[in-house]
Order: sequence, then structure tokens, then C-alpha cells
Amino acid sequence: MSIEGALLPAPADQRDRRDRWQSWRRSAVPARAADVLVILIAASLPWSTTVPSIFVGLFLLAVTPTIDWPDYARRLARPAYVLPLAILPLALAGMLWSDGAWADRLHAIKPAAKLMLIPPLLYHFSRSDRGAWVGLAFLVSCAVLAVFSWIVLLEPAWKLTTTASPGVPVKNYIDQSQEFTLCAFALALPVLTFWRSGYAIAAVTCLALILLFATSMIFVASARTALLCTAMLLALFAWKHLSRRAALALLAGTVAASLLAWTTSPYLRQRITDIAVEYRHGHEDISRASTAQRLTYWRKSVQAFAEAPLFGHGTGSIKRQFERAATSESRLDAEIVNNPHNQTLNVAVQWGLLGIVLLYALWIAHLRLFLGEGLAAWIGLAVVVQNITSSLLNSHLFDFHEGWMYVLGVGVAGGTVLKRTAGQC
Repeated sequence: MSIEGALLPAPADQRDRRDRWQSWRRSAVPARAADVLVILIAASLPWSTTVPSIFVGLFLLAVTPTIDWPDYARRLARPAYVLPLAILPLALAGMLWSDGAWADRLHAIKPAAKLMLIPPLLYHFSRSDRGAWVGLAFLVSCAVLAVFSWIVLLEPAWKLTTTASPGVPVKNYIDQSQEFTLCAFALALPVLTFWRSGYAIAAVTCLALILLFATSMIFVASARTALLCTAMLLALFAWKHLSRRAALALLAGTVAASLLAWTTSPYLRQRITDIAVEYRHGHEDISRASTAQRLTYWRKSVQAFAEAPLFGHGTGSIKRQFERAATSESRLDAEIVNNPHNQTLNVAVQWGLLGIVLLYALWIAHLRLFLGEGLAAWIGLAVVVQNITSSLLNSHLFDFHEGWMYVLGVGVAGGTVLKRTAGQC
């Protein structure tokens, strides 16, 4: 026998291995593993950045063998699938004409890369029955965090990490507020459904969780961006699910609750009144310049966009544009950042009108995905509207935490909606 013949496996062995591989692929094991890993991503996201990233990599390993590639390729013709995939090639191409440092160009790739997970999630959860478990894991994790926020407000030594705000056990108050806002509005439809169906105990339980999240934001820690999102989501919920009379009752209840919160929460009053203080004194005291900072960032970003309106200055070029625009008139005007705190301007500076069109096409495609009825459609709609609204004041599609909330929310809820609509055909 030749050396080559001794080293090569027999054809029967090849067929046997191939059959075992195909049998394992078609079994429930990889799909269940993928379900569990997404559940773990959702449960760990409020607490960590490293742990969800590990689970994301494992999910991709688990879900890949389950994909029917011809079917997956056909689905990529749908805007909800293909548009998230289009942003990364634009970011990669934008590196070629960028005037930013190479370190900044490479760093700017990561925010766009996470959108690549949306199509696999849509595909997987259009075939899975465990989408609700992902939402439940995120809800329970956030509820534990809300309780813990009160504990660390009273006992700061219990904080898990060093944070800048009292009542924030991990990460920051912006991330925490976005989580609590989403959870509160995700529960709004179950409250209404349970109440109308006569399940009073279930309705009261969901309402108690909403109050847990709301009181934490009112008395413990809150981002003003979350307050804007709350107003938008309230209007959306009333328009989508309430009659005119019920919407007026909700409006009256919201006004009464807002007045009660204003009179009982010194923290909330300070957060609101600080807007004017930050605007007036931002140029003198940069430590209290949140409002003035954003206005300055937006002005400089618009100027940079006007210089290259079609294709922008390239991937990772934001910092370079702020370096060029820096002046010595004040500490605020001299500040150099790589984030203009507005998603549209973030995209516009780097990729111009081409990037803006792609960004809004992405949001519109995902809005259209969730225009139907049902809890999954409502949660997905809330995720997209929250991201669009918060991206007026931040670059939340590209920020780590809020970006992953969008990816998970659209991927899991969208897949569940697609599964339901496919079953009705």
C-alpha cells in the first residue's frame, strides 16, 4: 500500500463521518444550544460587557450548523435581513478615504460589526419557540438590577464596580435607564391584555414591575434621554393600543404621575432644571456642560458634514474633524471627541448622505417589520422607536449597550414575528 493510501481514510469512513455530522446538524442539540446562549446574552447584558461578547461568539458557533444556506440566502433579499449587513461593508470601504488615524478607523468598525448578528437572530428565532424566554431573561435580570439599585443607593459599598452615579451598581445611569424604560413599556401591553381578559393578579404583577422600574428612574438614577423616550413610547402605546377615551385617561394619569414625581423627587427636579444651568454655564464649567457639549458637538459635526456631504470623511474620521475644529476660545470649544452624541451626525460625518440613507432605510425596514399585532410586534416596535428617539441625543445604535439591546430586540422579536406570520400563511 502506498503512503498516500495509508494516510487517506477509506470512502466508507468518510461517508460515516459525513452521516454523523448531518445527523448531529439535524438534531435539536445545536438549535437548543443557540437558544440557551441567546438567553444568556440577554440575562448578562445589564451587568457586563465581556460576558455577553463571549456568549455572542458561542452563539455563532452553535447556530451556524443549523442554517439552511439556500433558504438563508433567499431571506437575505428582505430589507430587514440585508440592510444590517450593508453597514459593515460601507464602514470597511470608508477606511479607504478616511483622514483619521488607523487606530481610529479600526476602532470605528466594531460598532457597525454587531449589526451583522441581526440576520442570524432573525433566521434562528423564525424557527425557534423560545423567543419569549429571551425577553423573560432580560426582564428578570433588569428587575434584579432595579432592586439592587435601591440597595446601592442606601449602601454604596455594595456596588459591584466603581460607577460615577449613586444608585448605579454597574455600568452607567444612561444604560440602566434605557433598560428600565424598555422593560416598563414591554410590560405595558401584558398589563392591558391581562386586565381585559380578567386576569387581575397577572395584571397587577406586571404593573408592580413597571412601578419598580419607574420609581428607580424617578428617585434613584435617570438619564434625561430616557425621559424623552418615555414620552415617545407613551404616545406610541396610546396610538397603537388604546381607544380615544382610554388615551385621554392615560394622558391625565401621566400628568398626575408627573406632578407627583416632580413634587416628591428632588433628584428628578435637579435633573430637569440642570438643563438650563448646563446651557448657560457650559463654556465656563465643562464638568457641568452636558447640554452645551451636545450643542457644540452638533455644530461642529454639521460643519464637517457640509465639507464632504456625499461620502463623508471616512470611517473613524470624527476625532480628526474635531481636532481641526478645536479652538482656544473655551475649554468646551477645545474639546476633542470621537462621538457627536447623535446617531445621524455620527454617520453623516463618516459616510455622508450615503450613510444617512442607509441608516434610515435600516430603521424604516425594522419599523415595518413590527407594524402587526401581538406582544412580539409591540416589543420590537418599542425597541426600534426607543433607539431612534434616544439616537437624537446619543449615538445609541453604535454604542455597545444600547446597540446590543437593538440587535437582540430586533433579532429575537423580529424572528418571532416572522415565525407567527409564516404560520398564518
